[in-house]
Amino acid sequence: MIVVMKTDTPNLEIQRIIQELQSESITPEKIVGKHKVIIGLVGDTAGLNPQHLQQLSPFIEKVMRVDKPFKRASLEFRHGEPTEVSVPTPNGVVVFGQNHPIVTVAGPCSVENEEMIVETARRVKAAGAQLLRGGAYKPRTSPYSFQGHGESALGLLAKAREVTGLGIVTELMDPADLAKVAEVADIIQIGARNMQNFSLLKQLGAINKPILLKRGMAATIEDWLMSAEYILAAGNPNVILCERGIRTFDRKYTRNTLDLSAVPVLRTLTHLPIMVDPSHGTGKAEYVPTMAKAAIVAGADSLMIEVHPNPTKALSDGPQSLTLEGFDQLMQQMALIGQAVGRWSKKFSISTATPASQKPLTAKA
Repeated sequence: MIVVMKTDTPNLEIQRIIQELQSESITPEKIVGKHKVIIGLVGDTAGLNPQHLQQLSPFIEKVMRVDKPFKRASLEFRHGEPTEVSVPTPNGVVVFGQNHPIVTVAGPCSVENEEMIVETARRVKAAGAQLLRGGAYKPRTSPYSFQGHGESALGLLAKAREVTGLGIVTELMDPADLAKVAEVADIIQIGARNMQNFSLLKQLGAINKPILLKRGMAATIEDWLMSAEYILAAGNPNVILCERGIRTFDRKYTRNTLDLSAVPVLRTLTHLPIMVDPSHGTGKAEYVPTMAKAAIVAGADSLMIEVHPNPTKALSDGPQSLTLEGFDQLMQQMALIGQAVGRWSKKFSISTATPASQKPLTAKA
C-alpha cells in the first residue's frame, strides 16, 4: 500500500504521518521523488482501510493498494516514477535510468592477464563505454572449464580502473567473497545461476552498492522481480535488471533466446532500470550488433557487450565476443540509433561513423 502526499506537504506533517502509521506489523518508508513524496507501507496491510488512512491528513492526495507480489519493485510503489541508480566512478557519476542516456558496459568475459584487461579497458573507453565488465570468479557449466583467476583478477580490474577511470562491473558467486568483490566493484553482478540464491540476495540488500541482477535461464519475469524484491526488501534500493537470454526449445542456432519483449513488459511492471546483454543472449558475435541495436529501440537503459582483443584465443565465451574493432563500429552505429530516440550522451560524437561498406561486426576467424 502507498500513501501519496500532495506536493506542498510540510516535512513535519510527513514525519507525523509516518510515526502514526508505524506499528509492529507495518513499516512506513518515505520515498522522495522529483514531483511527489510517497509513503510506502510494507507489511501486513490487509486490515488497513484506505478510506480511513485518507482521513489522517488533508495533505494526503490518495491511498493505493499495491496488488503485485513484488511490492518495492512494482511501478506503483514509486507512483510510476522510474528509479535512477547512480554509480560513482573515477570519470564521474554514471546514472542508469529511463530518463538518462544509454549506459554501455563492455569488456571480456574473464580477466586473463594485465595487458589484456588494460588494453581492452582503454579501447572500450575510447569507443564510448562508461564501465568495464570482467569476470574474476566464473561460474561454468563444466568443472573442467576455466573458472577465472579469482582474487588476483580483482587486482587487475582495480589496475584497469586506475589507468582508465572506468567503473568496474564484476560477478559475485560466493558470499564469502562479498567484501573482496565489493572493494573493487562499482556494480556487483549476480549471474543467472544465482538469481534465486536468496541468502546471497539478502546479504546484498544490506550493503550500499549497486547490484546488477541477471535474469535466470528459466526464470519468468515475476520470478526475476521477486528476486529483486529480496534485495530491495533488505534495504538496498540500487538494483539494475539485466535481460541476458532465456533457454527455450531451440538452441541450435543461438546460445539462448534473447527476450527483448521483456523490456516493454518490465516498463509496465517496475521502476527499476533495465539492461540488455545481447552477447549471452545470442552466444554468437555475428548476432550481437543487430540485437544490441534492437535493444535500444525496445527501450533498454543500458547494454552489456562482451569484447576481447582476440576472441579466438579467449579463455571463455570467445564465440560471442566482439573484436576491439568490431566494438568501435558497433558503438558508432548505436550512437546513431541512440541519438534518434533521444537516449545518447552528447559526450560521444558520431561524426566519424563507420561507412556501411565496412566489414560486418564479427569475431576474427
